[in-house]
Amino acid sequence: MTDLPGHVPSLPSPLRLAKLQAFVFRVPIDEPVQTSFGIMHDRPAVLVRAEDSDGAVGWGEIWCNFPSVGAEHRARLLESAVAPIFLERAWDSPADAFREATRRLHILGIQCGEPGTVAQAIAGADMALWDLVGRRQGQPLWRLFGGTDTIATYASGLSPTRPEKLAAAKRDEGFRAFKLKVGFGVERDLANLRTLRELLGPDAPLMVDANQAWSLEEAIEMSRRSAEFGLQWLEEPLAADRPWSEWVRLAAESPLPLAAGENMRGANEFAAALASNAFAVVQPDLGKWGGFSGCLPVARDVLAAGRMFCPHWLGGGIGLVASMHLKAAVGGAGYVEVDSNPNPLRELLATPYPQVVDGMVTLPDAPGLGVAPDLEALRKFRVSHQWQ
Repeated sequence: MTDLPGHVPSLPSPLRLAKLQAFVFRVPIDEPVQTSFGIMHDRPAVLVRAEDSDGAVGWGEIWCNFPSVGAEHRARLLESAVAPIFLERAWDSPADAFREATRRLHILGIQCGEPGTVAQAIAGADMALWDLVGRRQGQPLWRLFGGTDTIATYASGLSPTRPEKLAAAKRDEGFRAFKLKVGFGVERDLANLRTLRELLGPDAPLMVDANQAWSLEEAIEMSRRSAEFGLQWLEEPLAADRPWSEWVRLAAESPLPLAAGENMRGANEFAAALASNAFAVVQPDLGKWGGFSGCLPVARDVLAAGRMFCPHWLGGGIGLVASMHLKAAVGGAGYVEVDSNPNPLRELLATPYPQVVDGMVTLPDAPGLGVAPDLEALRKFRVSHQWQ
């Protein structure tokens, strides 16, 4: 995989952290968020705050949607296992801290059966360090990484229950591409697709996400039956840990392009995914694995292989804006995912919140991520993650 440091300027001085902290927030919601494998009854977020020895601050976010107790656990893991490594010395680059923490916590992840959770905590810390670097250098991350400020978006997470209502509202807000949750039964999925196509018209980009719902034979059948709706991609139709041979066969027999990546972890797994030629769209989640240090090299390799790069994100505002900078850094065709469902932690964690205009977002010139959490407004949603 391409190495990150050759694509960004070196730091004028090593980065020495004084603090690395986690904050947990949880917001009740009126309408549960449905997926084929589970339901979210509230919206959580784990915010990471990195402060250097000069008092400058950067922000990151750790993916924490499942299980429902996962946010508090990830916060404790960040502070007990990841922070001591990041705090122990100065770093020439956040990428160096990312690699060192990944190396030293590898066996811990195996021993406790949680390599993914450990990777998520490291990813959130990496995100915060890069935001801090951008702020110290007075540069937005999209520019620091050599990109441009404008990216395309799509409205994600359209529920299987009356998705046309939410799609119409998102269209009025400025979105021009949409993704439906499927995996709720053949007839229900097809009826929802038909309704959305009638609402949006024949030319609007429309995708589906099965969230690993189907067997290989079911995925082949559903891809064929869904083809009439002109879908841009079919996302995670199989369990992410199915052998490459199944993905290759599905790609050969499916009339729809395949997309996956949010549940892939590590440069080697992404390299194998590209080598399989099964995926037209690759979707790493920088709060699940890699942060910027891991995902930027993957993104560049995806584009070099002629595939579409579309970062995955379904969480709070810091991770969303970071995903926008990640996409803006590398350019190319594709979109950034923006969850359609109500979530105050999307807007309050990232102020000023970027606006969608005719399907596009223009990122600010402000340094780092260009946003910061409104901690006073968030106070009522904060949850203690310390032992009582």
